[in-house]
Amino acid sequence: MIRWLVLALALPLLQACSAIKLGYQQLPTLSYWWLDSAVSFNDAQAERTKEALANVYRWHRGQELATYSDLLQRTAELSQGKLQADQVCSVWSEVQALMDRTARVTITQAVPVVQMLGPRQLSHLARHQDSKNEDWDKEWLQGSAAERLERRLDKALERYRSFYGELNAAQVALVKTQVSQSSWSPEWGRQERLRREQDLLSTLRQSGVGAASAAQVEANLLGVWQRWLTPPHEAGRAMVQKMTRQACDNLAQLHNTTSPEQRQRAARRLRAYEQDIRELIKP
Repeated sequence: MIRWLVLALALPLLQACSAIKLGYQQLPTLSYWWLDSAVSFNDAQAERTKEALANVYRWHRGQELATYSDLLQRTAELSQGKLQADQVCSVWSEVQALMDRTARVTITQAVPVVQMLGPRQLSHLARHQDSKNEDWDKEWLQGSAAERLERRLDKALERYRSFYGELNAAQVALVKTQVSQSSWSPEWGRQERLRREQDLLSTLRQSGVGAASAAQVEANLLGVWQRWLTPPHEAGRAMVQKMTRQACDNLAQLHNTTSPEQRQRAARRLRAYEQDIRELIKP
């Protein structure tokens, strides 16, 4: 729940360019619809949730968007030359810092809502998670190893093509090698997904009606967010670090094979994002 809000508010630069302005302006409404489908609010909870979402949106638009536009401007400039993996990881670290700031504001606003949640809402959320997990399993776990690898490859190519345009045969082969050698596996992804979901449900049960003070609920929710970013066990932390490094290496490797035309296309896309965000900043 909190994770979805943070990603929706903190990463508008990852949306389709033509949808940034419209999608961002509709985020409070879209976020409410998503949360209500997951939790099924009563009238009092719905009113407080809408108020919290409006507060987060107002803060984010007024305080954070300028930072996004600056980051996009610098990233567009970087995309014109060769990249080092450390440069990619540096940009990702900045994105994580933006996410963390948004998470903290979101959590503060979420506390009164969480304190109103009862067993009915938490049971609804558990069923919602089960349904989404079935969809996730169909996409990532079903089929032979070759079929699952092909689906992962298609997703990776789709992301790269959205920036660079069509990739040549050598680039497609490089991406396929990268995907096949990835440390991430559907089995690990499923395990980590379940860990995060159970962590959230357990924390909400400890924080619901009459269970804890506002300060304790806020601390509980912050713990969920921090454990989402950094798994509590050493093996999980090592895996996240390894996957992050691989992602930085992979993007730098592919980028350094791109033509001037492909890099110009990526830069245009990033600058279009930047322009849309600057327009959102205007009163």
